[in-house]
Amino acid sequence: MASLWERLKFAVATDVDTLVSKKEQKNPLAVLNRYIVEAEKQTEETGKWVERQAKLNNKFEKELTEASAMLEKRKAQLELARNSGESDLSAFAEMEVATYSNRTEELEQTLAENRAELTGLEQRYEEMKHKVKDMKVRQLQLMGKENATRAHHQMDKVLNPQLAAERIGSYDDMASYIKTLGSKVEEEHERSAMERRLEALEKNSPKHEEIG
Repeated sequence: MASLWERLKFAVATDVDTLVSKKEQKNPLAVLNRYIVEAEKQTEETGKWVERQAKLNNKFEKELTEASAMLEKRKAQLELARNSGESDLSAFAEMEVATYSNRTEELEQTLAENRAELTGLEQRYEEMKHKVKDMKVRQLQLMGKENATRAHHQMDKVLNPQLAAERIGSYDDMASYIKTLGSKVEEEHERSAMERRLEALEKNSPKHEEIG
């Protein structure tokens, strides 16, 4: 499962079609189904991390608000202590002002960094959700191709058994036939139909009858 997720993470930044490796082309729909399950799981977990990051932002903002308020309060108290000639209170207030000033600066920097991280996470999270959606669309496309392929196979078994045997061999070979994934299936079926019509036209032509 670890290697599966490594390839999934790579696929998030690449095209959905690359999910189906050469070794797994025998049944691309089953492979894609596994990726979708894993992708949905990882996307859900990522959403929780993004939500946690947003909550941390709120906590940083609250801490910054409190520190800023205390800084202003201590500044006012320092001025009052100095004006009152209270040296010990002035010393304490100066220490408090320095402490809250440092805390405020640190929180401002941390909050700015965390906001930037949150923005990046939210963007990538949206990309993950779009990628999962793309996978599901691809899944529907593959299901449509698989269904059409099975239908063509059943029709050929009745309409032209020899063609079905040559083109697919047996019903158990359907998975390898599905790997054509669309255009090859349609082109091959159309070409076979055209070839049969050409052979029939040639057979029924006057020239063919004279040769016979």
